[in-house]
Amino acid sequence: MHLNIDFSWTLFLDRDGVLNKEKNNDYIYNWNEFVFYNGVIEAMQIFNTLFHKIVIVTNQRGVGKGWMTQENLDDIHFNLKKEVELNEGRIDAIFSCTDMNNDSINRKPNPGMAFQAQASFPTIDFSKSIMVGNKLSDMKFGKNAGMTTIFVATTHPETPFPHEDIDYRFADLFDFAKALKNS
Repeated sequence: MHLNIDFSWTLFLDRDGVLNKEKNNDYIYNWNEFVFYNGVIEAMQIFNTLFHKIVIVTNQRGVGKGWMTQENLDDIHFNLKKEVELNEGRIDAIFSCTDMNNDSINRKPNPGMAFQAQASFPTIDFSKSIMVGNKLSDMKFGKNAGMTTIFVATTHPETPFPHEDIDYRFADLFDFAKALKNS
């Protein structure tokens, strides 16, 4: 991997299927259903030392459908941040899109959540940003904002690679973190 990153870079992470186990065609409704993948806490510790900002961007249509409340989602994100921080990691912000409409600027693959992050943290430079996700919509989100893309094959290992929207591919988040640390 030939990424010359320094502490000015930003890491964007998808949530379900990257940080935690994804439910097949369903949503994580509360913190009790949230299960970290092995190695994620360690990966977050590594990222804490390498990136200026760490941002989660997640589509959460379950709220828009009324299947869960915004309070449920906020509680999951509060506990996610707390758990990562208790283990010497960091999450600077979490942006979620609960919109139902696929055309929403904030719904991945559209880049709205990247612009929200940049509005909150004006030092974010998308040419010095990495998007990590487990779906092609995450990769298109990253490309739409001008980022480097990292595909993790946790839930969709059948996704073809090489692929025009995927710059690098890893088995999971911890494999990516180890490669970055050793590069």
